[in-house]
Amino acid sequence: MGFAQPRIGIIDFYGLHKIPESKVRQALGVREGDALPPSKGATEERIDAISGIVESHLEAVCCEGGQMILYVGIEEKGAPHFELRDAPEAEIQLPEDITTTYRRFLAASQQGQAGEDLTQGHVLSSNPAAREIQEQFTPVVKEYLGDLRHVLRDSGDEEQRAIAAYVLGYNEDKKAAVDDLQFALKDADAGVRLNAVRGLKALAVLAKLKPESGLKVEATWFIEMLNSLSFTDRQQALGVLQILTDGKNPSAIEQLRERALGSLVEMARWKSLTHALPAYLLLGRVAGLPDLQVEEAWNKGDREWVIAQATKKKK
Repeated sequence: MGFAQPRIGIIDFYGLHKIPESKVRQALGVREGDALPPSKGATEERIDAISGIVESHLEAVCCEGGQMILYVGIEEKGAPHFELRDAPEAEIQLPEDITTTYRRFLAASQQGQAGEDLTQGHVLSSNPAAREIQEQFTPVVKEYLGDLRHVLRDSGDEEQRAIAAYVLGYNEDKKAAVDDLQFALKDADAGVRLNAVRGLKALAVLAKLKPESGLKVEATWFIEMLNSLSFTDRQQALGVLQILTDGKNPSAIEQLRERALGSLVEMARWKSLTHALPAYLLLGRVAGLPDLQVEEAWNKGDREWVIAQATKKKK
């Protein structure tokens, strides 16, 4: 007996400004209610063949009413571009005990849902088994700092780089952790970038809680990430930017207005309310509106009013 193919509840787009959505939908070959495309790569190739498109990226996300959400990312010619480094190629590995410990952590993390404590400047799970392993990463960094940095920068193995990015977030020297993880934000692999963002989000929380520490997480690269082809990059960046713009941060707000306003607007209009909300809230801050007023407009279903307030302020 075969398993039913996941059905699509929502198809949404980002990066479409000049090219009609109808052209991309034709190349996509599926619509709401259909099964997901049988070949991600072949579908992306068809979309890439449309004149004016540099590259596309499909990402299926769970769930809306028990069905999948299919995000179609487009980079048009001349559009803002999130630049990534080429993947390194050196054949180097972390010490085996680090890899083994990280895989044990992943297995423990999958045993039920758990919340996270970010207040220490690194992620600590409320799942006791996962947390116990996470607490082992701080002495691991102390012993193997050179190996972790070497692998992060030079290993051709993306899993090894992702492990290094995750573990480096547990460095007791939090300023050094910021430097390493900001480097990892430009990695060619999405998994490495995801672990880097997770670590930087915790560091941003610590910096906010303890301003006397002098710890600083820059908003710039997260703002650039809002122009990424990857849905996951965008959603993770939005989470960090909510922390970095909570309170007075006029520099970050101005950068959002100048460098990512279009991306915020299109994400704030996504059909999935859960996914649209973070971008919408940031647009409220770009508009200079109190968070409470922005939330009230959301509850009334008046997203467009806040979008209009943010876009009319563009210089």
